[in-house]
Amino acid sequence: MLSRIGVLIVLTATLADAADRSLQQNPELEKYFQDQVSQIEQQESLLNYETLDQWEAARPKLRGQLFDMLGLSPLPERTPLRAQVTGTIEEAEFRVEKIHFQSSPGLYVTGNLYLPKVVEKPLPTILYVCGHARVEKDGVSFGNKTAYHHHGAWFARNGYACLTIDTLQLGEIAGIHHGTYRYDRWWWNSRGYTPAGVEAWNCIRALDYLETRSEVDADRIGVTGRSGGGAYSWWIAALDDRIKCAVPVAGITSLRNHVVDGCVEGHCDCMYMVNTYRWDYATVAALVAPRPLLISNTDKDSIFPLDGVVHVHQQVAHIYDLYNQPQHHGLHITEGPHKDTQELRVHAFRWFNRWLRQDEGLIETAATKFFEPEQLKVFSAPPNDQENTVIDETFVPASFGVRGTDGGTAAVDRVLADPEQWRQQMVSQLRRQCFAAWPDSQQHWKPDNSIRLERLPVARDGVYTVSRIHFQSQQHVNLFVDVVVRNVDRGAPADHSLSEIQQLELFYADQQHWDDYAFQIFNTEGSATDSQKAFDAYLHKHTAGQGHAVAVFAPRGIGSHAYVGDKKKLTQIERRYQLIGTTCDTMRIWDLRRALQIVRSQIKSGAKLALAESGTHGGTVLLASLFEEPVDAVRIHRLTEHTPPSFAVLNLRKVMDTNQIPPALAALRVPVLLQHVERTSLPFVDQLTSDKRWPGKAVQFAAP
Repeated sequence: MLSRIGVLIVLTATLADAADRSLQQNPELEKYFQDQVSQIEQQESLLNYETLDQWEAARPKLRGQLFDMLGLSPLPERTPLRAQVTGTIEEAEFRVEKIHFQSSPGLYVTGNLYLPKVVEKPLPTILYVCGHARVEKDGVSFGNKTAYHHHGAWFARNGYACLTIDTLQLGEIAGIHHGTYRYDRWWWNSRGYTPAGVEAWNCIRALDYLETRSEVDADRIGVTGRSGGGAYSWWIAALDDRIKCAVPVAGITSLRNHVVDGCVEGHCDCMYMVNTYRWDYATVAALVAPRPLLISNTDKDSIFPLDGVVHVHQQVAHIYDLYNQPQHHGLHITEGPHKDTQELRVHAFRWFNRWLRQDEGLIETAATKFFEPEQLKVFSAPPNDQENTVIDETFVPASFGVRGTDGGTAAVDRVLADPEQWRQQMVSQLRRQCFAAWPDSQQHWKPDNSIRLERLPVARDGVYTVSRIHFQSQQHVNLFVDVVVRNVDRGAPADHSLSEIQQLELFYADQQHWDDYAFQIFNTEGSATDSQKAFDAYLHKHTAGQGHAVAVFAPRGIGSHAYVGDKKKLTQIERRYQLIGTTCDTMRIWDLRRALQIVRSQIKSGAKLALAESGTHGGTVLLASLFEEPVDAVRIHRLTEHTPPSFAVLNLRKVMDTNQIPPALAALRVPVLLQHVERTSLPFVDQLTSDKRWPGKAVQFAAP
């Protein structure tokens, strides 16, 4: 048996006893996520479908949304598989072919095809997708297919064909599942990328391959796998009707478990679609109906808790009842932790026998292991043209945002043919693909315009007066914006009225600039740094005129609203946002919109109002300006640096080039000043706004 090579079954993380600790340290944030999940549960409940006709009418749209959320809309081209068999292993009852194919050029899928010794006619067939199992020696990966080979062997010994395939991260050619979980690849969210999409596509192409094999009965294909393999079983069964029977094992639970109860902290990115349309996970399961589906799990599984598994089953049972096919839907719970137990295997085997072979007999043989991992390895060395390790960079195509990918004269001409139509199309697409989680996209939302004004004591008495406006950005998100006015004399602060302000610049602060502001206004000790002195100069300049003021705003998670926790916990907070169909940065854009609305309500009508930032979030300010009444100016600092590694807006790169398009869209209504930006760095913006046909406002470049 496995004597010479260590096999470690690896979960992406192990949940602590208090997996939701990152929320427990942030009680208002915990309430926020609870409220958001409750909204999704109510809006997306499968019980809302009262008739089969309603469900059947919705089903194609839902499946299309799932393709989109997996980065598979449009589908990649079905290029030649270039399948090869690199070797065969013979056993007394079965044989194993070591195969590989390319689901897309350079995207290699390695696997083992298990077949009975004698095949006289096409066989019922199982696609087995593997969970997280690291099998390697001396830095060489043998693929997680080797850890689960006892499943393939059992199927072949019992009259099935079974293709067991490696996953992206833990296969022979190791890609990455842990982009946001471990490596701060938050741009995955902006790209609309998830490794779940790669796994789903590899499964689709695996079915394409199986259909080429004479041993396979294409009308009797089932799918199963556990843990990560359970999740991938859901994707392929929901997307592809060639799957006739499914047994996802320990691969699904409710959105509430993931977000509120903290199960997200135990899962990597491959377990999740990009939740653009704000689904609960029962909707994925319902797309399998009315085909036979067994939901299988253990009762002490900390990353797929029992209550969530039962919740999913109950929701999906309603859809099977609409089909009048309750016998096609089962729930199997056995005792144990998150582990590949014999009890789970036996029930899965029986389910496939029942629906693919019409066999209700007892299971008489156990699933046992036959091989050392190196016996099942497909490649002697990784191919030189492999794309597995960098597939995240290309799998979801990026969009320029002008009905094409070019940023030259052709794109300029297309915009200038009807600039207002282009603006409306882009804003509509942004709302649908990027900002669906904003409160004003939800039917139930009504803005809470109740505010509270507070006059703050400042350390530098006689220089500035600060009025703090407290407001609610959305339920359980309470923020404030500080309005800073310079006193005419250096005596006691005047009783300034916000309604007297004639010109105001709303400054969006990142953490560094909030700290600089707080030091200059509220601190009495210590010497100012160069950065703090620079911010003081900014305040001095923009509050110098009579009736001039600066409003300083830090959104959720920044400044006084900063979340509590170490880097690991803060990462898991960010990941919770993506599960409810947004990102923290996306909601910060909303926060800026609300701050702008509140400031407008407090200053007199006709006062000049500008938006500004000075650092890393020019995109935030530009995007917010697209959805509010036009301001008098937008001032951006170093736009080309507005996307630091942690900045992400869901699906933004699927919609537009994040540097070239927002300035042009904003400038259709608002003058835009791009400081420290060379014209040559934004050729599309320069060509478009310099054209004599341009109907919008000016874009000024102030290069260093």
